[in-house]
Amino acid sequence: MKKIGIIGAGQLGQMLGIAGLRMGLEFVFLDPSDDPPAAVVGPVLKYRFDSQEGLARLAAAADIITYEFENVPVAAIDRIARGTAVFPPAQALEHAQDRLAEKALFKTLGIPVPDFRTVDSPDDLQRAAREIGLPIVLKTRRLGYDGKGQTIVRNEAEIETACAELGGKNLIAEVWVPFDREISAIGARNVSGAIVHYPLTANEHDGGILRVSRAPADAEDLEEAANAYLTALLEHLDYVGVLALELFVKGDRIFANEFAPRVHNSGHWTIEGAKTSQFENHLRAILDMPLGDTGMRGFAGMLNLIGSMPDDPTAMDAKPCHLHDYGKAARPGRKLGHATVVTTTAVERDSALERLAGLLAG
Repeated sequence: MKKIGIIGAGQLGQMLGIAGLRMGLEFVFLDPSDDPPAAVVGPVLKYRFDSQEGLARLAAAADIITYEFENVPVAAIDRIARGTAVFPPAQALEHAQDRLAEKALFKTLGIPVPDFRTVDSPDDLQRAAREIGLPIVLKTRRLGYDGKGQTIVRNEAEIETACAELGGKNLIAEVWVPFDREISAIGARNVSGAIVHYPLTANEHDGGILRVSRAPADAEDLEEAANAYLTALLEHLDYVGVLALELFVKGDRIFANEFAPRVHNSGHWTIEGAKTSQFENHLRAILDMPLGDTGMRGFAGMLNLIGSMPDDPTAMDAKPCHLHDYGKAARPGRKLGHATVVTTTAVERDSALERLAGLLAG
């Protein structure tokens, strides 16, 4: 029986573990948290993510190591990869952790991106404003997620304040794209190089946090290009595992926003909505098993439960809804769970999502 080591024991680790237990796998996690969600599916080694002792213990206990979030120290991955197989590869982390390196990679692969400039001072931002125009989205190059580490600069009077707010250096300025909608392309590649793609997913964010996903995304005209970009990333990085590519849609054009080298929130609908979930396919990929069928079981939707759980969970956990509770303590802005619906038509799906949103609001 294979034992999988996972760096991070949050809800993604929990869902990987749930999928893997059904496959006859065992799990061990590394996480400094007191009560991590993944503790329900395997033992957790309580160490910092860069702890040499903790990483050594994880490597000794596991046959293969993966991770559930992209801010794992690259040096830590390099260290344990000398003696234990680690997927996805460290170079995927290196690009995903630095927005400048990520955008440069996209350009190298011919993946369209909004125009951008590096910023290390207010003067740099002034120059960027002249060259690519305002408004500009100013972001930290590292450690930004769920809308954190970024701000919009609408006019020159905001330049000094925006720079100071984000630390003044190691920033990237991107031209603001008045996009029509956001979609994600999710796929998996195994050790042998086989690749599968999921149907495109349409995503709605609020405050930088994903709120609702719908699949398929009603974007057949974009699917070939989006999947070609995703395939280019997977092959260039010699990637193993699930990867999500987030894209902006403007008319008939798509622009890459960022990629996540892991299972992704916008793919949670695959647990009930696809024949093989993203979590099972991630495990199949790192074990070099044949990848599972990504075909849909119907029209799927996912609603994130953020900040609080429903007062009456039984009202949500009924057909066509499936409620996932991560077992986390409530606090504002925290992802505590999600609900998935799978229906026979897009209209039914959207109606079910509206009903769920109403239950939460009520």
